[in-house]
Amino acid sequence: MSVRDADGREHAVNRYAGQWAAWPPVAGAAVMATGILSVGLSLAGFEVLSVVALWPAAALWLLLALGFSALLLRDRRRWETTAVTPPALTAVAATTVLGVRFELLGLTPVALSLLVIATLVWPVMLVAVLRHLTRRAPGAVFLISVATQGLAVLCAVLVPETGEWLARVALGLFLLGLLLYVDALARFDVRQVVTGAGDHWIAGGALALSALTGSKLLASGVWSGDAATALRTATLVLTALDLAWYGVLLCGECARSRLGYDVRRWATVFPLGMTAVAALSVAAATGVAWLETLGRVLLWIGVAVWLPTAYGFARSLTGPAVDRPSPAVGDSRPVRARRRR
Repeated sequence: MSVRDADGREHAVNRYAGQWAAWPPVAGAAVMATGILSVGLSLAGFEVLSVVALWPAAALWLLLALGFSALLLRDRRRWETTAVTPPALTAVAATTVLGVRFELLGLTPVALSLLVIATLVWPVMLVAVLRHLTRRAPGAVFLISVATQGLAVLCAVLVPETGEWLARVALGLFLLGLLLYVDALARFDVRQVVTGAGDHWIAGGALALSALTGSKLLASGVWSGDAATALRTATLVLTALDLAWYGVLLCGECARSRLGYDVRRWATVFPLGMTAVAALSVAAATGVAWLETLGRVLLWIGVAVWLPTAYGFARSLTGPAVDRPSPAVGDSRPVRARRRR
């Protein structure tokens, strides 16, 4: 290959990566949403559909990772500004969701690799985000809990492959995630329930992920007696709270419909899918049979909402620019304007 060809190919790669770097970090919720629906479809017995959903999620994860890395190399100042906002934690959460799905496929080395990546990134990003949190925050603030619980649930599902020590790590992360949820709830602007652009649904999704973590810890068999009873009770309480949030958020949507596409709507699809997965997993771990039926119903609701969201996302990649700010991402410039930079 000539030097000219090599330079041309490098330029094309950099330009392509730069286009993906222009997307706000909350776009990582698209990976989370698609990945968790893949997990749910697998748990419900629809393995082929599950695998079909997994590969676009994995491909998008790679593209966003490439873009995030390109932004670090090309515009470190803007990267630092973006990395301290809660939506940046979708990088950790998305990685853990994919890790869970690959473990369900029996691809433990891949799941372990994703766990290592998430573990290295999580403390750095979490500390940076916590230092810049504000009051009256949008729903993305709950990602401080989601990212932590994502690590916990991935650790929990890997316990059979690694040993009980990882279950104890998962338990510590589970408890930390609950504390972070309380902090996020204190900062959350409750008006977002009727005014939010989509990420307000994470208020419920974080509890669903916590319930999923509890169910996986319970299913690990590491705890027995009073400890197992306490874990089972906590898991059921978290499930109930999540379903309560589901109802409140649904009422908020009915009170003030927001049907236009916004990238933050991926942060609506994720909690819908996560609630379904939590119900299915909690049903299996606790023996509460009606939760399995509920989980199957909620799963298809999540799929139904995924379809128009994916359509809107695809149109946003190829269609005309939408001159709309996105306050959840720490950069108020329109996406296409940012691309032309």
